[in-house]
Amino acid sequence: METNNKHIFYVLECKDNTLYAGYTNNLDKRVATHNAGKGAKYTKARRPVKCIYYETYETKQEAMRAEYAFKQLKRSEKLKYIGGNNEITKK
Repeated sequence: METNNKHIFYVLECKDNTLYAGYTNNLDKRVATHNAGKGAKYTKARRPVKCIYYETYETKQEAMRAEYAFKQLKRSEKLKYIGGNNEITKK
């Protein structure tokens, strides 16, 4: 994924089929960190994780605003937002 040096809001699907949303400026490195058990407490016990959706933004503030808005949604709304599939989607 060519997302380095961008501000990225991303969604991971965990081993238990739960969703995790976050912010990064290097998506490949961040997903690897999650899968190494060093990313977030939530994903540590739910590995492996898979990136199923991401959006790139010009500023960190925009990406974090998107992450916050996504986290306010119900699961059904989150699935609709990302397209309801398990294939990686880029916006």
